[in-house]
Amino acid sequence: MLKWALIFLVVAIVAALFGFTGIAVVAADIAKIIFVIALVLLAISLIAGLATGRRPPLAA
Repeated sequence: MLKWALIFLVVAIVAALFGFTGIAVVAADIAKIIFVIALVLLAISLIAGLATGRRPPLAA
């Protein structure tokens, strides 16, 4: 999911460099929304992991 946020961020930067401000704003907004969603999902998974008390398996 963060991959998509970075892709939209790059699209926004490239569009801004070429003067397409409308496209740049939309792409930047999409990148922000995806980034926030990824942060919320990270927080939920961390809280769920702490609540259940399960630990990830150790690598051999």
